Amino acid sequence: MMTKQSAEWFARAQRVLPGGVNSPVRAFRAVGGTPRFIASAKGAYLTDEDGNTYLDYVASWGPMLLGHRNERVEEAVLRACRDGLSFGAATALEVEMAELMCAMVPGLEMVRMVCSGTEAVMSALRLARGVTGREKIIKFVGCYHGHCDGMLVKAGSGLLTGGTPDSGGVTRGAAHEHAGDIAAVIVEPVAANMGVVPPEDGFLQGLRTLCTKHGALLVFDEVITGFRLAPGGAAQYFGVSPDLVVYGKIIGGGMPVGAYGGARALMEQVAPLGPVYQAGTLSGNPVAMAAGFATLSQLKGNSALYDGIAARGEALASGLSVALPGRTVTRVGSLVCPFFTGGGVASYAQACASDTARYGRYFHHMLEQGIYLAPAQFEAMFVGACHTDDDIARTVAAAEAFAG
Repeated sequence: MMTKQSAEWFARAQRVLPGGVNSPVRAFRAVGGTPRFIASAKGAYLTDEDGNTYLDYVASWGPMLLGHRNERVEEAVLRACRDGLSFGAATALEVEMAELMCAMVPGLEMVRMVCSGTEAVMSALRLARGVTGREKIIKFVGCYHGHCDGMLVKAGSGLLTGGTPDSGGVTRGAAHEHAGDIAAVIVEPVAANMGVVPPEDGFLQGLRTLCTKHGALLVFDEVITGFRLAPGGAAQYFGVSPDLVVYGKIIGGGMPVGAYGGARALMEQVAPLGPVYQAGTLSGNPVAMAAGFATLSQLKGNSALYDGIAARGEALASGLSVALPGRTVTRVGSLVCPFFTGGGVASYAQACASDTARYGRYFHHMLEQGIYLAPAQFEAMFVGACHTDDDIARTVAAAEAFAG
């Protein structure tokens, strides 16, 4: 493939952006080579600045469940842009968006919109501390909850990819362990930032039971799983109800957005009703709300869509299991991940056993075949509504040709 334009853009980028990127994984450090600079996308395909076209399994790291440039989402965004990009005031659309989310998710009675998943996590944990009067938070090794300080301790995603699961700049106090005084337990219902690691049977229900027993709040980080596994997210998919839920990605339909929510009694502790302060100039941005509402409107009650993407996810996972003998391929719904290890992957330690150098070679093999995967082992493949049976077959055939 020609990469001249991408290489030139990357050289320019490195002079003005740290590492040439605005999010570390985009730099291809984990796999080597030149990052592709994307010019456009449609459906399940990307086109880069050199004119190369790729079958996309990154999907903007999850939100493009309906594919790139979904017509209804695009039309909604264009209408919203014509009315104004930001008002710093209340709008009808943010109310409709919140009503739609609450109608879709079991136990969700109120939400607060923010601008990113990181901001949503930070705000939800502040609320948990404010409601319980306690200070400490439990997180799990290998789970990634954004880049606020306390959540960068033993984190997954880009930190795990770089081999340094603790970030510089995080205070010592943020990493202390405490046996008591627990305000909340936060968890990815599916650990999707150390590859894809499904929860063992009873694990999430066990957390629910323990949190209830000890008066701590259970927080589901559904930035990845929310509205992807089911219309009601992981709460519906696994049948376990958290106290607070954190959202991002899909609820913006590709626009920057986040949200956190839960029962009315908890959320009424947020300002201006309660003492837990949180604010944001661009929260509930009308363009992001338009994209999110158009996306979720197509997902609500659409069991056929979810059945279809789950079936293609299963076909991809089973096909890769055969195409990559001796490897482990995990799947939950439309989230898939091939690990370059012969053993099972049910934990952080087992995920870390994957041969990342071999994944790098696999990544470049697939890239040359026109298939765009995450440029890091410890991320998911995202199957969406625009992937076809032929796309899945093409992907499996390309994997079969990998000599590794």
